[in-house]
Amino acid sequence: MRVHFCGVRGSAPAVGVEFAGVGGNTSCVAIAHDGEEVPRLILDAGTGLRAVSNLLAGRPFRGTILLGHLHWDHTYGLPFFRGGDRPDAVTRLLVPEQGVDPIDLLRRFMGPPAFPIEPDQLRGDWMFESIDEGSHSLEGFEVLAREIPHKGGRTFGYRISDGASSLAYLSDHGPAGTMGPGPDGLGPYHEAAMTLCSGADLVIHDAQYTAGELPDRVDFGHSAGEYATELARRARATSIVLFHHDPERTDAEVEAIERQLSSSDGPLVIAAREGKTLELPLDQRVER
Repeated sequence: MRVHFCGVRGSAPAVGVEFAGVGGNTSCVAIAHDGEEVPRLILDAGTGLRAVSNLLAGRPFRGTILLGHLHWDHTYGLPFFRGGDRPDAVTRLLVPEQGVDPIDLLRRFMGPPAFPIEPDQLRGDWMFESIDEGSHSLEGFEVLAREIPHKGGRTFGYRISDGASSLAYLSDHGPAGTMGPGPDGLGPYHEAAMTLCSGADLVIHDAQYTAGELPDRVDFGHSAGEYATELARRARATSIVLFHHDPERTDAEVEAIERQLSSSDGPLVIAAREGKTLELPLDQRVER
């Protein structure tokens, strides 16, 4: 499994030289099978979705976009996805089941007067569908969907497996705000999160805040990096990617957090950086 990080910021894009190393685009991760040149499964559609077109090298996208939820920073990129907005593209877009037709949900932010076109005016063959909790087969991957706490709409975390390796994706996860402080004040290590992360080769997890920042922002729906690393340790995951960086977090600050949270006896800690690719499974302590 090949994992491409196309957008790693949370809440809003970050622009400026102090953010260029980590990258300023919002959440988007593209996944390809071993032996295949282009990704067929995309997790979230933030502004980083534009970079997936470069991975396609001029070819149309033919696959599935899987949204964890519908906040702006995870959907901004949809109308700017050149690989999907062309006559020969075939795109299935899945959103968490909320009892509303998916295309009507998408029209709430993509359509006049907020935007000049509606989702069904994108070129190519687009299918807009819902996904519910449980196991699903998508683009040759086995995908487990579980609802996780995040303020402002139903939100899913996902576990993706190709039979040889697995990753957990919890891009926006704020257990402390809805489930209480848990054992260390950062939120409980609850059943859904543990199930998604258990034994995973790679956990990609919300790390928007630090433990010191979280008390003032606990109602914002996100996690501290310390929570993410401890969750990965408890779940016996091989590695943890700190994701959904705060838009004001500079490159130097991200690197400092990465160093601070790394431990010789815990999972490998990697700060998500735009343009980075990881091959799974990772060697025990080797980042490829």
